[in-house]
Amino acid sequence: MKTHNGTATPHFHQVRRTIQEFGTVTHLPTLQLPEEHRREICDSLNRALANSMFLRDLYKKSHWQTSGATFYSLHLLFDKHYAEQLDLIDTLAERIQILGGVSIALAADVAEMTTISRPPRGREEPPALISRLLESHGEVIRQTHQLARRASILEDDGTNDVLVSEVLRTNEMQVWFLSEHLVDVPLVDAD
Repeated sequence: MKTHNGTATPHFHQVRRTIQEFGTVTHLPTLQLPEEHRREICDSLNRALANSMFLRDLYKKSHWQTSGATFYSLHLLFDKHYAEQLDLIDTLAERIQILGGVSIALAADVAEMTTISRPPRGREEPPALISRLLESHGEVIRQTHQLARRASILEDDGTNDVLVSEVLRTNEMQVWFLSEHLVDVPLVDAD
C-alpha cells in the first residue's frame, strides 16, 4: 500500500504469479517421504477431501430440508454431523499442505472430483435423506480404507493415522447414529 498525499491508498486488482501449481509438492526432505509418494498421497487425499466436502454439504442440505415427526432430532443430528465433517475437512486439507501439496478449496473442484452421486434439488422424506447420507458415508469409508492401506505401504504413517483415527472413526460413528434412525420401531406404543 502506498501513500498518496498523506493518505493510505489501497491497490486493487492485483495479480501475482502462482507460487505452487496444483498437483505438485514442495521439496521437504525432512519429512523422509519421497516426493513421488507425497504427490500420490496428496492426489488421493484431495479426492478424499472432495468427498468429505460433498458429504458436509449433503448434511447441511438434509439439515435444512428434513421434516416430519423426527424433524427436531434429525435437524440437530444433521447439524452436529455437518460440524464434525467440517473438522475432518480441515484436517485433510492441512495434511495435504503438511505433505507439501496444494489442497482443493472451491465448490467447482469438489463437483469435478467427488465420487458421490448428486442428490435431487428437491426435498426428500427423512428415510431417503438418511439412506443417501449412509451411501455417501459408504463411499468415504471405502475410499478411506484404500487410502489408509496405500499410505501404510508408502510408509506415510502420519496420513495413515489421520485416516484411521479421525476420518474412518468419525464416519463410522456417524453411520451408526444414522442407521439407528432407520430401525422400524413406532414412536408411540399404544398397546
